[in-house]
Amino acid sequence: MAFKQFALDERTNVTIYKRRSSRNLRLSIAADGSVRVSIPTWAPYRAGLEFAKARRTWIDEQSHEQPELMDGQAVGKAHRLRFVADNSKTKPSSRLKAGEVVITYPGSIEARDPSVQKLAKTAAARALRSQAESLLPQRLALLAGKYDFDYRSVAVKQLKGRWGSCDSQKNIVLNLYLMQLPWDLIDYVLLHELTHTRILRHGPDFWRAMEAVLPNAKALKKSIRDYKPVL
Repeated sequence: MAFKQFALDERTNVTIYKRRSSRNLRLSIAADGSVRVSIPTWAPYRAGLEFAKARRTWIDEQSHEQPELMDGQAVGKAHRLRFVADNSKTKPSSRLKAGEVVITYPGSIEARDPSVQKLAKTAAARALRSQAESLLPQRLALLAGKYDFDYRSVAVKQLKGRWGSCDSQKNIVLNLYLMQLPWDLIDYVLLHELTHTRILRHGPDFWRAMEAVLPNAKALKKSIRDYKPVL
């Protein structure tokens, strides 16, 4: 796969990939914060760079510092965060238990300490992955059966810039952060990707197919813009 890296500005780089499977331009932010653009093999790299520049506001919004995680905060559908100060500890540690993500840290620091927050985000993402891998494939299969869709595979990954994807071979990828959404929006994303198994590109035909199985699809499309794939 061919790719080149360009400077979007003095502090942000963008990597542009040429993919045979790409039919249009797609921008994403990887879990490590890197900016990526996928373009068709026939498109010039300059087109990908200009596309990223045009989406600069969106890129900046995704790059904003995440809010501080708090004691008692919900993590998906099945866990809550619990911060515990322990004077016997020399460094933060984490563990998952039934219904809780427990973060234990030295009494000499606070829960807002960057080292504690970093560990809490990692542990919470682990809890979300566990929930997502348990619940999302089952829900996808149920919806596929109900509306007569078929797909090749489903995988759960930690994505930063999008909720899911479906390629031309009907392989579906779902973002573990979907577990942070209300169930009606989770179903919207799952049906969105299932509809891509029939129609890859967004257009009038795609949205007609979406509304055939989800009449309020366009309203849900607007609602999901209020959420971001973060904790």
